[in-house]
Amino acid sequence: MKIEVKDNNIEQALRVLKRKLQRDGFFKVIKLKNTYEKPSEKKKRIMQDNIKRVKKLNKLKNRI
Repeated sequence: MKIEVKDNNIEQALRVLKRKLQRDGFFKVIKLKNTYEKPSEKKKRIMQDNIKRVKKLNKLKNRI
């Protein structure tokens, strides 16, 4: 990932970096790695993520 700093504006570059990391799901992965998740909760989360993904794909298919 590459972020360009324009006119020595570090604050703007940091905002852009944080936004890109948020979109990639970086913070979500870090949060999951740092905390313990019960196996039943992990299974439930994975199932919910799969349902979300399938709904999103169906929504995109219906557009076409």
